[in-house]
Amino acid sequence: MHPGTIHRLVWGALWISALAGGMAHAQLTAIVAVEPTEKKAGNSILRSALEAGLSKASGQTVTVTTTEDLADAMRATRSGGYDIFIGPPQVAASALQRGYELVGCSQKSDHYVLVGLPQIESVGALKGKRLYLPQQDSVYSYMGRGMLNEAGLSFKDLKSVRHEKYPQAGLSALTLGTTDATVVRAEEWAQWSATFPGAAKVLATSRPVPGGFSAVVRKELPSEVRGKLSQWLSTASSGTGLAPTGLRPEMQEYQKVAELGLFTPTSLPGVKRVSAKDVVELQGQGAVVVDTRTEKEYRAKRIRGAVWAAYGEKSLKDVAFNPEQDDFKALETLDRSKALIFSCNGAECWKSYKAAKVAADKGFRNVYWMRGGLPEWDAEGLPTEGG
Repeated sequence: MHPGTIHRLVWGALWISALAGGMAHAQLTAIVAVEPTEKKAGNSILRSALEAGLSKASGQTVTVTTTEDLADAMRATRSGGYDIFIGPPQVAASALQRGYELVGCSQKSDHYVLVGLPQIESVGALKGKRLYLPQQDSVYSYMGRGMLNEAGLSFKDLKSVRHEKYPQAGLSALTLGTTDATVVRAEEWAQWSATFPGAAKVLATSRPVPGGFSAVVRKELPSEVRGKLSQWLSTASSGTGLAPTGLRPEMQEYQKVAELGLFTPTSLPGVKRVSAKDVVELQGQGAVVVDTRTEKEYRAKRIRGAVWAAYGEKSLKDVAFNPEQDDFKALETLDRSKALIFSCNGAECWKSYKAAKVAADKGFRNVYWMRGGLPEWDAEGLPTEGG
């Protein structure tokens, strides 16, 4: 073989070896997203120490970014922008829906309360009122949106939503009369209400929410690397300023946080919500399941006996959606004499919610809503057709 050829082959082999070695030691990225309300905890985190600790644990170089811009952190979870996310529960909850696994959280679970002036009777009575919240992507705002959502209200139904940095200031705004309601942690409310008895009252209480920082890692990382990172994060040294994320809340708690403001409400005023088993009974009595999904989805797989109602959805996925932006002409083809059960792709799908609401508003008398849709039907092992 020609010496020049041998020389090129040797250098080629060395280049491939170097490339493989570089890939084996590829750099990992992490982001620490800090709630404005946890600024003190955020300031105590030593980025260089955190990088050193994560790098040593994983055997790879880890670059750490810190941010207080929660909107940016949430966008990063949707695009898979980092290998490790450390932040408030809504950031972890979003990442867990998109290819990450839970390490744990740093504090026990909290409850959040929506509190209002004494004369406000219920969450529904907040329509046309003023609400104080921290920045839009804070956990307080997520809880507020969720509690309004469950009552069938949207931020659009309020007179104003004022976003500031610190939730405790919302309680001060209540005493000053510059807001009608705010959201705080149950512990904060207990302390404040003891000092100002009768100044406000609880209108709604959230489900448990993981407390402090939560940590998640990308599932695509090698299992050995994930294990080492999880072990280190669960027992993080105080020298980094990051509290250990060794507590393991129920995954359902993160699921509920992920649903807030994105999933349909749990009830629909004027329409009875039914389960898959209820639908079986209603079908036996002559009720008709109305599938509001796309024609392609309907033809591929559907609840047995369901009819398809062509529906063009353009309005926002919000309880205050504008029905004028959607096409509900197919409702007029349905038999008004029969009970109608509207269904789609589960709790995250708004089509059946909107169609059921519009049908009720148009005077249909026997309207039902199957929030769980086809996924719930499948989970119960009930018969389908199509395909």
